[in-house]
Amino acid sequence: MATGLRAARTARGWSQDRLIYEMQRFAERRLLDIASAASLKTYVSEWENGRRTVSDRYAGILRPLLGVTDAELRGEVESPPPQADGYGDLLSRIDSAGSLSESMVQSFYDQTELLRTMDRQMGATGLIDQMNGHLAAMEDALTFAVLPGTRRPIATALAGASTLAAWQALDAGAVERAWRRYELAKKAAQDAESPLYLAHAMGEQAYVLADAGRPQLAVELVRTAQQTQPEQQSPRLRAWLAAAEAELCAAAGGMESDARAAMDRATALLPDDGEPRDPDMLSIFLNTGHLARWRGNVLAKLGDGSAMDELYASLDSADPSFVRARSGLHCDLTQAHLARGELDEARTHLQQARLLANRTGSVRYRRRVELLTGRL
Repeated sequence: MATGLRAARTARGWSQDRLIYEMQRFAERRLLDIASAASLKTYVSEWENGRRTVSDRYAGILRPLLGVTDAELRGEVESPPPQADGYGDLLSRIDSAGSLSESMVQSFYDQTELLRTMDRQMGATGLIDQMNGHLAAMEDALTFAVLPGTRRPIATALAGASTLAAWQALDAGAVERAWRRYELAKKAAQDAESPLYLAHAMGEQAYVLADAGRPQLAVELVRTAQQTQPEQQSPRLRAWLAAAEAELCAAAGGMESDARAAMDRATALLPDDGEPRDPDMLSIFLNTGHLARWRGNVLAKLGDGSAMDELYASLDSADPSFVRARSGLHCDLTQAHLARGELDEARTHLQQARLLANRTGSVRYRRRVELLTGRL
């Protein structure tokens, strides 16, 4: 516990005083009664040094503020879910899982979609408890589902929700949790016999490797994802994987031709149907507008001056509900202006990127903002 709270706080770039201020704001908005600022200062110091245990009351405030699980907050290893005790309890759970109706499985999808919408507009930090409960309910249902016909729909729903949870964890700076969520998504996709969800989970997991400083391994993983039963992958998924390869190649350095070739492939693969999502692959948002923004990101990473036109066009046409994505777009514009030596314009976009990263609680984009700040 001595490292849990401190690690979560410093990952967000907050001092102890800032944490106390955010706790007070959180409590005021929800009409909660908490200790004074002076007392909280003592509590935080003792929590971080292991002299006081974080109570459930304050843990309920700190988890959504910092976007961490209870185990991460307390610096503990997450324990496995409790197992059924006795044959009667076991059979009861098996019967319950076996009688899950289509409407119940659809409710899993609906809950995932709600969490996805809230995530892209407000950020992931405040959703930590809801997402953990959502995944736990699906994992429990899958654990006690016996026959493949019952398991497949639950596993498919779990695969989609787990990739969302993993991306949220990566955005919140919880790298190990992100990795484990992607492993859960891959296992669920295999249980669902879904090469689409398996390839998508592998493609997103590559970003964990890239962020961790293993860009070459990330490129290898996303390429392996593209070779995972490609004949069963939808055109939109194949386009998404190719665009991800382009971005990862551009970030790796020394792979400019690979990045450009992958982006050209993504452009050729993307269906020109005006739809942002496939009905059987709801985890992916990709249309010509999204791909233009992605192309601008890749070109900016490559230092290509033509990135500017793509990025400004994307900024003008961007869906306002993708709040966190706009932070990345402003980071890309900062990078593009820096490449041209246009420091005033770069500072303007960097300020916008910082505001949006702070608004959504994105540790990942905050780190990128700090890296770009160091170049000004």
